[in-house]
Amino acid sequence: MLIPTHGRAPARPPSALIWDFAGQTMGTDWSVRLVPPHGAERAAFQSAIDGELARLIALFSHWDSRSELARFNAAPEGFWAVSEPFWQVLTRSLDLADDTDGAVDPTLGALVDVWGFGPPGPRPADASPLPSDDEIAAAAAVSGWNRLRLNRDRRAVQQIGGLKLDLSGIAKGHAVDRLSEVLSDMGAGHHLVEIGGELRGRGVKPDGHPWWVELQQPPGAPAPRTVVALFDLAVATSGDWVRGYAVEGRRYSHTLNGRTGRPIENGVAGVTVLTDTAMYADAMATALTVMGPTEGPAFATDMKIAAAFVVRGADGALTETVTPAFRAMLEEGA
Repeated sequence: MLIPTHGRAPARPPSALIWDFAGQTMGTDWSVRLVPPHGAERAAFQSAIDGELARLIALFSHWDSRSELARFNAAPEGFWAVSEPFWQVLTRSLDLADDTDGAVDPTLGALVDVWGFGPPGPRPADASPLPSDDEIAAAAAVSGWNRLRLNRDRRAVQQIGGLKLDLSGIAKGHAVDRLSEVLSDMGAGHHLVEIGGELRGRGVKPDGHPWWVELQQPPGAPAPRTVVALFDLAVATSGDWVRGYAVEGRRYSHTLNGRTGRPIENGVAGVTVLTDTAMYADAMATALTVMGPTEGPAFATDMKIAAAFVVRGADGALTETVTPAFRAMLEEGA
């Protein structure tokens, strides 16, 4: 059991009701649980949630050719002005890339495509099951966060020709945060939001109990079943079991290391991160996975991030390592 250590106390919920909403977005499921304020109309919340998700798809979808991200990816060389919401998320992603020395990288779309994880879909049946060194090198030549140039006066981003943004390592977390903000603005400050396993909880349920959530674990993980009280807290998990494919008995994860242009091969089976915002948790779960079993825990410890690492040894056995901030939450719940 994990209990937040931030020391904040919950306010009293405004009613004894819980409204549930659910649907699909960004190629995955979403759900919202909220305590409505007095006099609220359910239809108003449904409309606000649907509207915000549609707005985010129009900005960041890799799969919709009409989205702002897809239009930039298809644009010819030159500087292209982007909207303020797009600019904010992109520049935040670049800041995180800088903080993590590229372990979070929003420019790996060409590499994601060549490995068969992007909008074009799996590699063609008539092609080799894995990309060649030349294919990887060509995609890497138009990738890399330090190649992206910004014109801050014009709020414009340079397309070098063939560069493809991929914000999937941060977009779901951002969407969770945005829904949380929309609900709070509508007076529903007690809620739980989930999109594809990324969650953020605010406030508590009408009975005063927190929003309890079970942490995702890789199959065969050594840790016992663990639940967390998501009171003003967000959680994200990155894992090599979530998405990937096998070739000749070897599994290739959808998480790419931008430094090598290839799927990670560092033994990290999963990383769970608990932070204040879902966007940061989402990005850090990916970054720590890419950093690996030594650099990742050291970085998370230095940054005081609550994180748990499950690492697969050469014999296939799984072991778990947790940071001091994560352990403090365990001790709080003991």
